[in-house]
Amino acid sequence: MRTILGLDTGGTFTDAAIINAEDSSVIRTSKSLTTRQDLSIGVGNAMRLALGIEAPSDLLNYISGTHQKLAIKDIELVCLSTTLATNSIVENAGSHVALVLIGFAEDALELGKLGEAIGQNPVIFIDGGHKSDGTVRSPLDTKSLLQAIKSTAPQVSAFAVASYFATRNPEHEIIARDYIRGHTQMPVSCSHELSASLGGPKRALTAFFNAKLISLLEKLIDATQQQMHQIGLNCKLMVVKGDGSLVSADFARERPVETILSGPAASVTGAAFLANQRTAIICDIGGTTTDISILKNGDVDLSEDGAKIGGWSTMIEAVKIWTSGIGGDSELHIGYDYPPSAIKLGPRRALPLSLLGAQFPACISIMEQQLLAPIALATDARFIMPLMSEKAPSWLARSEAKMAERLIKNGISAIADIADTQVALGALDRLISKGLAQLSCFTPTDAVHILGSFDIYNKKAAILGAQLLARQKDNKGQIIAKSAEALSQICLDKLSFESALKISDAAISEDDGAENTASNTPALKAALSNRTQQSRLLQHDIRLLSPIIALGASAKTHYPHIAERLNTSLVIPEYAEVAGAIGAAIGSIHQHSSITITQPQEGVFRVHLTTGIEDFQMLDEAIERAKQAATIVSEQKAAKAGATKTYTTLFEHIQRADLGAGKSLFIEAVITAKTAGSTTSNPNV
Repeated sequence: MRTILGLDTGGTFTDAAIINAEDSSVIRTSKSLTTRQDLSIGVGNAMRLALGIEAPSDLLNYISGTHQKLAIKDIELVCLSTTLATNSIVENAGSHVALVLIGFAEDALELGKLGEAIGQNPVIFIDGGHKSDGTVRSPLDTKSLLQAIKSTAPQVSAFAVASYFATRNPEHEIIARDYIRGHTQMPVSCSHELSASLGGPKRALTAFFNAKLISLLEKLIDATQQQMHQIGLNCKLMVVKGDGSLVSADFARERPVETILSGPAASVTGAAFLANQRTAIICDIGGTTTDISILKNGDVDLSEDGAKIGGWSTMIEAVKIWTSGIGGDSELHIGYDYPPSAIKLGPRRALPLSLLGAQFPACISIMEQQLLAPIALATDARFIMPLMSEKAPSWLARSEAKMAERLIKNGISAIADIADTQVALGALDRLISKGLAQLSCFTPTDAVHILGSFDIYNKKAAILGAQLLARQKDNKGQIIAKSAEALSQICLDKLSFESALKISDAAISEDDGAENTASNTPALKAALSNRTQQSRLLQHDIRLLSPIIALGASAKTHYPHIAERLNTSLVIPEYAEVAGAIGAAIGSIHQHSSITITQPQEGVFRVHLTTGIEDFQMLDEAIERAKQAATIVSEQKAAKAGATKTYTTLFEHIQRADLGAGKSLFIEAVITAKTAGSTTSNPNV
């Protein structure tokens, strides 16, 4: 029997699903904890559980389906989706990288939140760039470029390059890329290789994220291939892109930003496959995020403007998804700056205290001692653990490096014991943001342990954490809650309300194109916040007209309450907890390339190729050249993505201005080649 193994690595769990390649039926599924300190452990556990070999005897792993041992030789393809890239951007984590901006003024950082996204990462401004017609705007200052590269390289792990109008002529980006690779041997992401669209700051942001994610995705791919080798799987490894299509592992290594929304896209594909619905709102709740998409007549839309994730807009084609930092493992904050509630969830993911208690029982005695203290501290019930193996990165600031060394030496520590000053707390926070340390604190997962709807981990650790938080005070001097159970209910009510608000945002945005309108509408917020209470003068009510398809391990726990707030029906399909792994297994390959033609002057039609510009006297000649080039690039990308069979379709979009009297003026033409392909094993050919 020919089979395909789908994998979905999330912030909390790594899921696996084996499907029949002949009819796409689900044979067996498994779920194992994602091990962020060494991704290969969690990936390997999920694969072995699904295959029925060397299955670890651990209560934190789950398996469903046939119990027969499956033949390894029958696995013809492994397909991997992941939320790690998405989570990294939502949590503002990832490697330290340098952004090289060629021909841009410094105020470009103020556009499209580019400067906010870059944060403390170094930015290098270099003279150069091109005009809109592809001719040189200013010579590239290679001397300054070389000096900046050499001085910045020790501080970063990768470079991103964006040049002014690089999509009309990528010459300066290519030169800069070759300089960086020649003098540093570091990974380089060029904006023109990721998008053919105009919009310099947005292109620069896309290249920056790509560079930031290279190390992260490499670790996951290496971990997966290592486990495949150990198990004896000699088949090809494919990775899911944000639009739900597949690419080879090597392709994904070079363009990791295209895996933004990989996990959500695979889940959407899986949901459409599993649920008997044509129109619905799909909600996938994970540990870090909730991803919302809309299924219309059996199809899921692609985002026209590029993937939007964590408040950032990119130029990556992806499934149209609204992503928010609300998940089962969202960090619960208590502070004075969250009126009218003292509690906030997310966007950062934390290891639940109940899970920490199962893996590190010493945390229980530490929290018991904290509970004996007469005064509640903000650091109570908060722990930290290193995600570094032996040595801290050389590019860390002094305070961060010092804290990293302490973490590596101590292992898991109470934050109160390792950070007793604001400087130390700030260093810890930055290490978490850079993916070098893991926070553990109270989360909704702990709340459901206390209230009895989930009991896999250590309930006592969850209760102690809740007791420590409940006794803290809000900005009015009132304690947060009277008991651990009351705090847990507040936490879950917060998750339910915020989730319903995000679903409302998506529904309103789909209706009229507006964004974030639900959170700014008092009447709607009132309707969602407490549907059971009646107003004395004005009753607020709301009804979502489409059913909700809920996915994720905790969907059965949280989504009945969310659907109730929205007064709609709820569908939780079979295998909802591993929809991403199933979606990964049934994917196929799609690539495309677009070539633009402009008219810089009368009688000249300019074709903007990926290698430079070419001019023609006749539009027909220019179109034929663009078709040829677009086809070649699209088919090369499909082949590199792993396709063994391809079919290319060409599309023309010619823009003209009507001058009247039967005359028109040529403005621009875009020629797009779309290549569909497959591996020999994929059932969707």
